[in-house]
Amino acid sequence: MTDVYVADIVRRASKAGDSQLLRYRDQSITGTELNSLIFRYARAFERLDIGRNDIVAFFAPTTPDGLAVRYAAALIGAATCYLSAPPSPEQRAGLIARVAPRLLVAFGETAHLVPTGINVPLAAVGDGAPGPRLDELAATAGDEPIPCRAHPDDIGMVASSGGTTGTPKASFRSFAKYTNLVQAPEDPDRRQLINGKLAYLSQTLLDTTLLGGGTVVLQDTFDPADTLAAIESEKITDLLLLEPQLDEVISHPSVAARDLSSLRMLIHAGASAPPTLRRRARSQLGPVVGHGYGANEVGFVSILPPQEHDKPERFTCAGRARPGVEVRFRAQDGTIVKPGEAGEIEVRSPRGADGYRNMPERQATAFVDGWYRTGDLGCLDSEGFIHFLGRAGEVVQRNGNLITPGHIQETVCQVPGVRFAVVARNEDTWIVAAVPWPGGPVDSKACQDAICKEHGISAKSIIIRSLERIPVTEQGKPDLAAIRALEPRRKFNWQFRRHRH
Repeated sequence: MTDVYVADIVRRASKAGDSQLLRYRDQSITGTELNSLIFRYARAFERLDIGRNDIVAFFAPTTPDGLAVRYAAALIGAATCYLSAPPSPEQRAGLIARVAPRLLVAFGETAHLVPTGINVPLAAVGDGAPGPRLDELAATAGDEPIPCRAHPDDIGMVASSGGTTGTPKASFRSFAKYTNLVQAPEDPDRRQLINGKLAYLSQTLLDTTLLGGGTVVLQDTFDPADTLAAIESEKITDLLLLEPQLDEVISHPSVAARDLSSLRMLIHAGASAPPTLRRRARSQLGPVVGHGYGANEVGFVSILPPQEHDKPERFTCAGRARPGVEVRFRAQDGTIVKPGEAGEIEVRSPRGADGYRNMPERQATAFVDGWYRTGDLGCLDSEGFIHFLGRAGEVVQRNGNLITPGHIQETVCQVPGVRFAVVARNEDTWIVAAVPWPGGPVDSKACQDAICKEHGISAKSIIIRSLERIPVTEQGKPDLAAIRALEPRRKFNWQFRRHRH
């Protein structure tokens, strides 16, 4: 049988032996200890009659046990899905229904995320979660090695989206495709920092690091001061941040005092990346900053590595397509556009998902003839660099020019006194959430005037809100729904519609 990623993970852990693979808080977890957890949890799953072709879903924290349970289920041939945590119980119940798992595992710290009334068997790790205690079953099980029972062509991994626009989607891949997604070159010196409450946020980073022979340092929340401290104390070499997190890190008072010399690459991705922020990051951190564009369904499509992130004109791009990835841009009339012209981004990748779980209509429109239609607008420049312009539904064309939230965001970020900003569109209104530099609030009038002058937008269509922090989702992405709710009229209309039903 062709090797799959989890067999390679177990082999890497066995090779590491008593050497450190994971760091969590003040604990070091060796390869031998990780394998012991994996084998014990695998036997616990077997006692619950879980095996090949089942799907196991997890509300899992970023802890060693939260990682080991996924590897354990995959080792005995089950597909796995780290669930995201959209804010409403209805959305979480809808996500679980789409994934349709054979078993749902929750932890003590994630038990509150389990919606009531779901028709799915439950298991628990730790106190407070419903169902039989998987960790207690594992504690009494043996930790002798178990052969991998995963088959390359079986469904191996289901990826949950964040659900910022409703019930999250659940794309799926075979074990073979997911193994292709997380293949990594040998890099034993890599020390990857992963920080976030839920394990679903960083599973591919975890897998690529371990498969390359590196070490993963886990933090179960994001905090800019803790991130900077960890880079210094743990000699972090690699880090992925979303743009609001990047802003908080490079703006933190302790950034200049920390020794960040171990850092080789800080990739930012996941949201609009204004050139002003990118210039600040490179100035503050040095030539270690890169940028990426991608999606759950296709992984990273393009990367702008630090060595190419060195010219002003490249601070608006997301790099070139990765090897093996094809990208094209489709106009509204269905034709494929030429370089320099904007169109919807379509991607074909050997690492792409096979479709969506239980969403046949959405799957039929998004996955067409091997291409994934992202719903993003972009273009290709003369050097072959991809430029992300925004979600297609958020872009406005006026007098032959495109107006995007990212363009307005950059205009506001250039206004004196503004540290960072995010823009959301509500029909004909642009809502700007802006964070000031210390010493004063954002000058709303100056921001409004700059937008009017640069983009020809009526002042009546612009709302500026000065905030201490950008509202973010659990992923760390800008919470566009929360930003749209900053417009009082829209908030009232939403409440009115709710009361009518």
